[in-house]
Amino acid sequence: MEINKKIPVAVLGATGMVGQCFVQLLAYHPWFRITALASSERCAGKKYQDVCHWLLEGEMPAEIGKLVVQPAQPPLEAKIIFSALPALIAREVEPLFAEVGYIVCSNASAFRYEEDVPVIIPEINHDHTALFEKQKKNRGWKGMLVTSPNCTTSGIALPLKPLHKAFGIRKIFVVTMQAVSGAGYPGLSYLDIEDNVIPFIGGEEQKIETETCLLLGKMVGSQRIPANMTISAQANRVSVKEGHTTCLSIAFVQKPSREDIISVLENFNGIEGIKGLPSKPKQILVVRQEEDRPQPRKDRHTNNGMSVTVGRIRPCPILDYRMVTVSHNTLRGAAGGSILNAELLVAKNLA
Repeated sequence: MEINKKIPVAVLGATGMVGQCFVQLLAYHPWFRITALASSERCAGKKYQDVCHWLLEGEMPAEIGKLVVQPAQPPLEAKIIFSALPALIAREVEPLFAEVGYIVCSNASAFRYEEDVPVIIPEINHDHTALFEKQKKNRGWKGMLVTSPNCTTSGIALPLKPLHKAFGIRKIFVVTMQAVSGAGYPGLSYLDIEDNVIPFIGGEEQKIETETCLLLGKMVGSQRIPANMTISAQANRVSVKEGHTTCLSIAFVQKPSREDIISVLENFNGIEGIKGLPSKPKQILVVRQEEDRPQPRKDRHTNNGMSVTVGRIRPCPILDYRMVTVSHNTLRGAAGGSILNAELLVAKNLA
């Protein structure tokens, strides 16, 4: 798909870590052009370069740095709004934009569990955009709101989708080892996380269990039916900068062979209807055969951080099979995932 004129977009929460990821990814995007940045009242009226403490590798895009930060409220000179706001603020602010006609692509959890708001990973459930009809009817919005899943859920749901389609999944036990960048900035103190594992991340286990079933569910008319599977999650914060690792044990309806699992994962190119999206990786799932892979430091940047790497596929003595995944939490799991959702809406002529 070709875009003749770049679409104007804005970033809410632009000075935070995820907001900066949006800025970095959008600065040279082939379809989108940043025309507005918004943040707190404290930053409004000042140049982005003067109020943003740049945390990412590489330099702040020079032209973007000259933009004057605006309050996070309509109107903004944009068609699509990318939200990196904290959940409580997003709950109040995002509807203000959707109500008056903006397309809001949210990275926040504020609306993920509303029955008329789709949680989308384009490669596995882009058909859930059918919920927009119900959303507009229920809320009277001129625009729309789409959400991305939790950063950890992305690395779980993507490999589970083709396996569930091929063999059916009954039960999943998942243990996560989540990077410190997932806690935002300034995040955890050095004394808390160095030489340590913290076996609790507030709300994380429930998000994984709920969102995975939503993402793997199906649409029946305008109704979303969550997948019928049991998921038990345990979430841990570990001393890794970027890249979430998950250990999955899976019980199937029809038990496959190891070779069948590898074949299904390697050949997964997403469900039909998602061709030509710039941020979609050339290989969604990358299978590693080495006994000590995947590893976050070695695998998180695979295909610009948008692929999920899977390894250690082997029988499980309690369920059927177990495996390990690594995904980039701030790229695939946050800003990159929301941008991919926006590309999907453009490709479907919804934005």
